[in-house]
Amino acid sequence: MRLLDKTILITGGATGIGRAAALEMAREGAAILIADLNAEDALAAVAAIAAAGGQARFVSCDVTREEEVRSAVQAARDWRGALHGLVTAAGILQGAFQTIEELDLAVLERVMDVNLIGTFLACKYAAPLLAGSGGGVILCIASGAGIRGPSSSLAYGASKAGVQGLCYTLERQLAPRGIRLNVVCPGSVDTPLKRQNVRDGAVARGEDPETAVTSARLVNPAGVAKILAFLASSDADYLLGTVFTR
Repeated sequence: MRLLDKTILITGGATGIGRAAALEMAREGAAILIADLNAEDALAAVAAIAAAGGQARFVSCDVTREEEVRSAVQAARDWRGALHGLVTAAGILQGAFQTIEELDLAVLERVMDVNLIGTFLACKYAAPLLAGSGGGVILCIASGAGIRGPSSSLAYGASKAGVQGLCYTLERQLAPRGIRLNVVCPGSVDTPLKRQNVRDGAVARGEDPETAVTSARLVNPAGVAKILAFLASSDADYLLGTVFTR
């Protein structure tokens, strides 16, 4: 129960790594606020947490809309009076396996809006509440793609590299306010986003999509969630910078 009495906001918490983090952090005692556009899966996650004896709520939020992000953070204040952690797990992958000539500007802008601008907005509005709660933790989900190596999507790689670049500077701004920031770069994790990416790659190569998913050796998001729960706890106070997972 390392997160007992902590309130944590998770953008993109309805599915994938965000959902796994919500379940794991709730098991560790945190009250979870899931901010997502996917109400059906978000409410299912909330119900699963409640069934296990935890606390969770859902707030509809498009992370590309500043007012909605501000309202989601306000919802945490209204519910619990404080915020102790933020996980920015909202993300999309579009434009995969397209050359730069084929990639539409609109696709690039959409991916950057969700992955990078969405991260910026969540941090912008969460920071004052975290500081006012005595400090806290921000965990920004990036990717090995765009940081350690290439991505199947120019847009996705650029957006995740942007998250890393944003956080290099933001980490130094927030540290004096008692807020620790870590960038987390998962590997090939079994999420709806990654499964679709594997299928798209198989189609581009003329292979069977479902066989490709089976052969991809994607890892369980619960494993990444355990790392996120650790990072959100005071046990990780001495761990700075970027963390890479399987």
